[in-house]
Amino acid sequence: MKRLIIIVFSGCIYYHAAGQKNNLDYFIDRAIANSPLLKDYQSQLFSFTLDSQIIRAGLRPQVNGISNNMYAPVIGGWGYDNAITNGAQLMELVSVSKSLVNNKSLNSQIASLQIQSQAANNNIKISRQDIKKAITDQYIVVFGEQLQLDFNNRVNTMLLKEDSILKKLTQDNVYKQSDYLSFVITREQQLLNTSQLRIQYNSDYSALNYLAGTIDTSITLLTDPQLSSASIGDFTGSIFYNQFAIDSLKLTNDRALVDINYRPKINLFADAGFNSSLSYKGYKNFGTSAGVSVTIPIYDGKQKKLQYSKIDIQEKNREVKKDFFGRLRDQQILQLAQQLNSTEQMIHQINKQISYTETLITVNEKLLATGDIRLTDFILSLNNYINAKNMVTQNYIIRLKIINQLNYWGK
Repeated sequence: MKRLIIIVFSGCIYYHAAGQKNNLDYFIDRAIANSPLLKDYQSQLFSFTLDSQIIRAGLRPQVNGISNNMYAPVIGGWGYDNAITNGAQLMELVSVSKSLVNNKSLNSQIASLQIQSQAANNNIKISRQDIKKAITDQYIVVFGEQLQLDFNNRVNTMLLKEDSILKKLTQDNVYKQSDYLSFVITREQQLLNTSQLRIQYNSDYSALNYLAGTIDTSITLLTDPQLSSASIGDFTGSIFYNQFAIDSLKLTNDRALVDINYRPKINLFADAGFNSSLSYKGYKNFGTSAGVSVTIPIYDGKQKKLQYSKIDIQEKNREVKKDFFGRLRDQQILQLAQQLNSTEQMIHQINKQISYTETLITVNEKLLATGDIRLTDFILSLNNYINAKNMVTQNYIIRLKIINQLNYWGK
């Protein structure tokens, strides 16, 4: 009796201390804010912006200072051939060069970065979706255990009340000592289940904080997530399809980049400064030079054709993966919808059973106080009630998990 009072009282203290409530959005927001993967994708987006600026900066005139100084002495007839070395060379120049790139080439390079940026953006959306699903799944687990703990504490309170009645009736020989011991065993088992469930609840709550990236050992009550099935759109409107669409854009742009590599490349250059071998009137060797270099691809061993073939293979693989993923998604949604319907029907049936069982428990409690019911019958009805309540809680949690998966695939 003393142990029962302590456990029930500790349960009341536990829930009173956890009076503050947290909802699902709180944990999702914390997980998103703390995710290193999302921060990495954000950094990639900023990096792509810098890469675009680097490309544009590279098309501006490039100015470099060049200094090349050499002296090759000939001593006693020994030394480098003066016809080759000129004896010495002093070169102090400022060089300017500029690549001439047409707009199509520039646009293709910028488009490549924009496609990578789109891919990073879509990865952010998918990662957010993954985080939301993982957090929601764990939240549902903890919330289900919270429901069971709350129910168990109410059952323990009821058993505490019935124990005092039955103990007195047993002392008055209304019930047999063996029947009372059977009740005590049922009560002790219920207390053991409650203690074990509380340990699991604490562990799963810690796992929820871990997934959210928070360092917090406190326990707060969770509100019902009250998930509902969102409208499921066509595959072509989902974030998962976007990845295949972005891959298609990338392959199209890769083909354009191959074409650009086989266009003539023109580079302008000029320099000015001092360039002298000091062999004759070196002080007059200040000057300037300018020129243009042109590179025209003529033959590369059919590498261009091979690169096109490689891109074609990648495109075929992309189509195969897209079609397979689309069928997989549709199949998943169909199966989950069927499971959801079956689970909701099960919950309805169990709730009907619970309503009958609750009525029976109420009647039996009155009969128990007067000794007009066998104690074994009361224990049986009590166990049936506990099992039914646990079953409806389990199915409610299953329902929430199914809805969470449906909402994941539906985005």
